[in-house]
Order: sequence, then C-alpha cells, then structure tokens
Amino acid sequence: MRSRQGIVEIFSTFVQFDADAFSRWVTDPKLRRSMHNCVERSLEEESETFWAIYWHRIWEIQASPLAAAHITAYLQEVCYWVAKKMKMNTPGQHSVADFFQTAIARIDKVLRGFNPQLNSNLKIYAEYAFSNLIKDVLRKRQEVDMCTEWGLLHKLSQKRLVESLRQAGYNSETIARYILAWRCFLQLYVPTDAATAHKLVKPDNARLQAIAQLYNTERLSQLSCPSPVSTPESLESWLLACAKAVRSFQYPTSVSIDTPIPGQETGELLDRLTGNFQESLLNEIIAQEEAETIAARSTEINVVLSNALAKLDTKEQALLEAYYKQELTQQQIAQQLGVKQYTVSRQLTKLKRTLLLALTQWSQQKLHTSLTSNVIDSMSNSLEEWLLVHYRHPVLSSSVESLK
Repeated sequence: MRSRQGIVEIFSTFVQFDADAFSRWVTDPKLRRSMHNCVERSLEEESETFWAIYWHRIWEIQASPLAAAHITAYLQEVCYWVAKKMKMNTPGQHSVADFFQTAIARIDKVLRGFNPQLNSNLKIYAEYAFSNLIKDVLRKRQEVDMCTEWGLLHKLSQKRLVESLRQAGYNSETIARYILAWRCFLQLYVPTDAATAHKLVKPDNARLQAIAQLYNTERLSQLSCPSPVSTPESLESWLLACAKAVRSFQYPTSVSIDTPIPGQETGELLDRLTGNFQESLLNEIIAQEEAETIAARSTEINVVLSNALAKLDTKEQALLEAYYKQELTQQQIAQQLGVKQYTVSRQLTKLKRTLLLALTQWSQQKLHTSLTSNVIDSMSNSLEEWLLVHYRHPVLSSSVESLK
C-alpha cells in the first residue's frame, strides 16, 4: 500500500480493492476541494492530528456528513490493516474487503466513541474500535446464522422486532398486526429444549391453525384498527417477513461511499453530502489554544500512566509487553507459561484495572470528573489506546521469557 502524501490527499482519498487487495487510492473531487480550501485558509501548516480533531468537532456540533466523509477518508489505512489482520486470524469465507466494509460502514460508532479530551490520537482509537466492531459483528452473525427462521423469532425482543419492521418500511398498522401474530406464535409454540431452540423447525399445520385462531380472537381486543381474519398461510408469511426484516436490520448490506447514485450512470452518493458549514469554525472551534490544551492533557495522561506502569513488577510489565508489543494472543502467552488461557486473561484484566484506577484518580483530582459509567467506559477505551501506542515503541526490553 502506497503511503498517502500531504494533508489534502490524506483527507480526500479512498481505498480501491482489486482481488481482495489494495489496488490504488481514489480521489473524491468534492472532498479534495473542501480540504484544499481549509488548508489554504489556515494560517499555519497544521498536522493531520489537528485536522482529524477539527473534522471530529465539526461532526459533533453539526452532525456534518462532509466531516464524517473526511474522517472516513483519513481512517482508510487503519481500517485496511485491521481488516487484513482480522482475515489472517479469522477462519471462514470472509474476505479483507468484507471486513473493511463491515468496519468502515460503522464509522459513526467510531466518531461517537472517540473523546479528544482524553486522547488526541484518532487513528489509535479507530484501530481498537474497528477491531471490536468486526469481532462483534462476527459474533452476532454467527449466533443468528445458526438460527432457523423460527428459532430466530424466539430469540427476539419486541423492541428489536419493532425496530426491524420499521426499518423495513412497514406502516404502523401492519407492524401491530405482525407483533400480535409473533406474540401468539411465542405463546403456542414453545421449544421443548432451550439448548436447541435456535434449530426450531416450522410449526406443523395443526400448530399454525391454533396460532391463527388465537390471533383471530386476540385481534378484536388487541388491535386498534380493524384487521381481517388471518389464515394459517397468511400468518406463516407474516412471521417469515418478521424474521427476514430482523436479519436485514441486523446485517444491512454495506454500500461504498463512491457507489453510483441509483438510476444514474454518473454521480456518486458522496455528491449528496452538503458542504455547508460555517467558515469561521476553523478559528472558533479548534483554535490553536484548544489544540495546545489537548496536547498538554495528553502529555499529563502519558505521565500518569507511565508512572503507574513503572510501579508494576517485572513480570506484570513483561505480560503487558507480550500482549501489546509482541502482539501475542492470550492463548500463545498461556502456552509459553504453561498456564490456562483464562489465567492470562484475569492477569491482564487486573493489570488494566490498576492502570485505570490511576487514570480515574487523576481525572477526579485534575479535571474534577464525575465518574459515571459512560465516563469510565471512555477512560477504559483511552487506556486501551494508550497501551497500544506505548508498546509500539521499544520502551521495555523484557519478553515472555522473563515471566517464567
């Protein structure tokens, strides 16, 4: 993969695949013009980190699609290398391009989770976030793929089903009808074994008839709008429509940002993104003073965590180095140490808890932060980012051998 040169290219180009590998960088003219204008207006030659925070702030304040597109371009390399690593470590039919699209399509989650007040390195956070997003999608997909349509209907919550049906475009009357049919299904078709509920087969004709009869009775009191009598055949089709809507909602097809507009031979989806945002934001939102404040805070966090790390004993430091610097898996470390994998997992969790405690104490004393669950989650993510950055450099010289 050729490294991109210059701020304008970094924030306006996208990966193009060829046979599941990087082919070239494709420039989006709209983003290129936008970035070029911003760089020309800037009084100083700012770093890519500055511009990443700048576009993130614009996205926060205005929910700007243009800002999201710039950050999507910025994070292309990170997403590509995470996808490539996941492909190497994950058996199955998924390609690098599959993983890449899975992660980059969820850029909004990366934007929401990033907190520049705790860590100004968006790329490091994105690496961590993309990896977790792909793993989470794989886990959920595996669970759902194991289910039959009827088993899936038993796994659902009503909230998720309603959301899925709305996403599929059904009106409120149809949704109410489908929800009532689903409730009747749950009431009269209960799996005999919870362990095999995901393999539930289609109800037999007698069961479908009973479910339809229950629906026809309940509709008179449960539905606010008049509804026709349901046959077993129509009820079956409603339930299958529910299952289809849920699968589609949970795993929507990823659409590239440079996909042609439907029904048009020219033009791209990105052309619809608005470029309207206040020109003064460059100076008003992310002024140099704020950038310096963020940099100073990052330095303080680095000192706090470095001091906490130094207080750990040699074996604890070596364990963190093996996991983060050498990128060994917990299973690989456990094999070298002759212990169980869960022992390594517990030790890592305990060490990160110790470092997180140091960070939260500093935050309370220095920033007067109220430690809500959301704040602690954000700090935990920042700690993970810091560990990834810290161990990319040869800070510690110990290895797994010193753990023994």
